[in-house]
Amino acid sequence: MYQVKEIKQNLFWVGGNDRRLALFEGVYHIPRGVSYNAYLLLDEKTVLLDTVDKAISGLFFENIAHVLNNRPLDYVIVNHMEPDHCAQLPELVFRYPELKIVCNHKTHTMIKNFFTFDIDSRIVLVEEGGTLSSGTHTFTFVMAPMVHWPEVMVTYDITDKILYSADAFGTFGALPGNIFADELDFERDWLDDARRYYTNIVGKYGDQVQMLLEKAAKLDIAMVCPLHGPIWRKNFSFFMEKYQRWASNTPEDNTVMIVYNTVYGNTENAVNILAGALDDRGVRRMVVYDVSVTDSSVIVSEAFRCSHIVFAATTYNANIFIKMEEVLLDIKEHNLKNRTIAFIENGSWAPTASAQMRDIFAALEHITILEQTVTLKSSVKDESLAALNALADSIVASMPKSAAPTHDARSLAVEPAAFFKLSYGLFLLSTKDSAKDNACIINTAAQLTDTPKRVNIAVNKQNYTCEMILKTNVFNVSVLTTDTVFKVFQHFGFQSGRNLDKLADSPIALKRSENGLVYASEETNAFFSCTVINAIDYGTHVLFTADVTEAAVLADTPSLTYQYYFDHVKPKPPFTRKKKRIWVCKVCGYIYEGDELPPDFVCPLCKHGADDFEMAE
Repeated sequence: MYQVKEIKQNLFWVGGNDRRLALFEGVYHIPRGVSYNAYLLLDEKTVLLDTVDKAISGLFFENIAHVLNNRPLDYVIVNHMEPDHCAQLPELVFRYPELKIVCNHKTHTMIKNFFTFDIDSRIVLVEEGGTLSSGTHTFTFVMAPMVHWPEVMVTYDITDKILYSADAFGTFGALPGNIFADELDFERDWLDDARRYYTNIVGKYGDQVQMLLEKAAKLDIAMVCPLHGPIWRKNFSFFMEKYQRWASNTPEDNTVMIVYNTVYGNTENAVNILAGALDDRGVRRMVVYDVSVTDSSVIVSEAFRCSHIVFAATTYNANIFIKMEEVLLDIKEHNLKNRTIAFIENGSWAPTASAQMRDIFAALEHITILEQTVTLKSSVKDESLAALNALADSIVASMPKSAAPTHDARSLAVEPAAFFKLSYGLFLLSTKDSAKDNACIINTAAQLTDTPKRVNIAVNKQNYTCEMILKTNVFNVSVLTTDTVFKVFQHFGFQSGRNLDKLADSPIALKRSENGLVYASEETNAFFSCTVINAIDYGTHVLFTADVTEAAVLADTPSLTYQYYFDHVKPKPPFTRKKKRIWVCKVCGYIYEGDELPPDFVCPLCKHGADDFEMAE
């Protein structure tokens, strides 16, 4: 039986989940399974965006047949040729003989590599910036080579402002019925899997990801539809900021990961002592992993999160312990940068692990290796205890320091920053003057008395809304929630109602209360209708005291605080890449950065020479 979800009018999720798959790509443990996302748009022409893995092919074709309801399938857009997203192309062609396949030149070649059906008679080739119209919708295409295959592109629906992002912004994990990120506790339940997906699948290609992020930043994106994991329709800036950090190899947390192996427990004893010493010195959010029982993908993921990593290894057959060596080579393969590394080695007669671990990391860029190394001879002794404490001191000394807060009462009796420690909410304040409605964003609204029900609000005198309330003595306050998107603040807070009708194209739904004023009916958890009984001019602001004439709870979603707004809603400043000349391999998309491409350069991925590179714009 089909199982589809309508994303918005005429757009449907037609993918599915695989909760039985134990190893993604035969490598990565996925205890929560994985989703395979595909999307079907009903327009004057019908458009399918990608297909799914063969594991859920039966459900996939039931979904398509149900949504099409006997209509033909006109186009399939192939953003990515990996078989978990294109395996159903031959069956699609068999079921829908008039189907046209939309793809780029590299994808065209790959389809011929994978399949034997006639592709040339049904191909629609697109290039960077090319467009395709399905009627009322226009799609444009953005090439994203090596994110994470050379043929990858993403598709942007100009009409609905939807980015179909291929493997970018994906995550491990089967969807639990909720398909939107804002319906889930993404940060608590999904961020670790999202990081593990990015770092292991795409993490090696940070430069290429940054190029895609720069292109995406120029698009007006209302929704992001990836090929794995939940769909983003709110507060996407939170996830974009994570991608900017991961792609630029910028640690998320100034903390320590300790990775170790132990045979008889002595190296583990040393690790636990070091972890305790770091805790005593104020290091928080540490993680400790035994390589023998931890999947390498978890350690690679945490390496992208943590600023400092300690590797503690035994010497085994005059080499690094086998499982530890596998992890080290895995991290090296993912081009980790901008980290501080330290080593502990253990050996009963000839400890050599530290030197060999150093050799592995010597090949990586922007890696700082601490001189302080701890060498154990079988077990921890008094002298090694002192060395472990010295290593803890060295690690803490190398960590970035926050400026210590200071307060000089003689020079600054009132610190402006102290006021930001008060609990502020964010509210939509609306009113009406004659025939014109208006609204703005305020951060000060509080209950004054319980009997009678009375509130205070403070409004900047420069706001047009303030002028209107002074004339009419009525207003509504809508309590914004953590679901509120940044566009609401742009629309109501960054422009004046003197110059335009803010309600004409409001980004959120509005209704009218009994007093005739509008209030927000979504992205808000309560509203209050009020009549002013007093107004006091305090220079820059007017303090209104008002009786509440109507109030209602609209949702259980938490109220939005200033802190949440800054952490999750307001877009972070983009990470800036150091601008260099960029040379792109025309065959596989590998990026070389430098003033000039050496004439004898050979692509490390596809082995083509300098003649097959072109300078990117």
